[in-house]
Amino acid sequence: MSRLAKILALGTAAVAVVAVTAACGTQRISVPKSEVQLHNGAVLFQQRCSGCHTLSYAASNGSAPNIRTAQATSGPNFNQRCERPVDRVLYAIENGGFSGAYMPQNVVVGQDALNVAKFVATYAGRQAPTEPGVPTCQQKPVGTLPAGSQ
Repeated sequence: MSRLAKILALGTAAVAVVAVTAACGTQRISVPKSEVQLHNGAVLFQQRCSGCHTLSYAASNGSAPNIRTAQATSGPNFNQRCERPVDRVLYAIENGGFSGAYMPQNVVVGQDALNVAKFVATYAGRQAPTEPGVPTCQQKPVGTLPAGSQ
């Protein structure tokens, strides 16, 4: 290989490495900070739930993209799955999901659990496929949290 070819190859490789590393970590939480409860819920979701669940608004990609490569601990993709009403989400947080098999109970508690539940109920299901005659997630009410918990 000639000296010029080596320099071009190394230059091209260096540009490729820079391009790849520049793209890493650029996904960010996309919930406005002015929505304090929802933003706090997104931050907590990213910290506590993103290892198993996907939800783009919290910049998390924990679900297996292909069911064939999924592991038992791959949680539902909340971009696709509607989670409403909010008290259903709170139930899952407190009880380790709905099966109780893999998700830890009380992964967040108190006001943190309420913030995460409200965030998930508000933002989940926004990329769910539409089905004729079936209301979209945004058409379903978010619901309210139990009295005295807000």
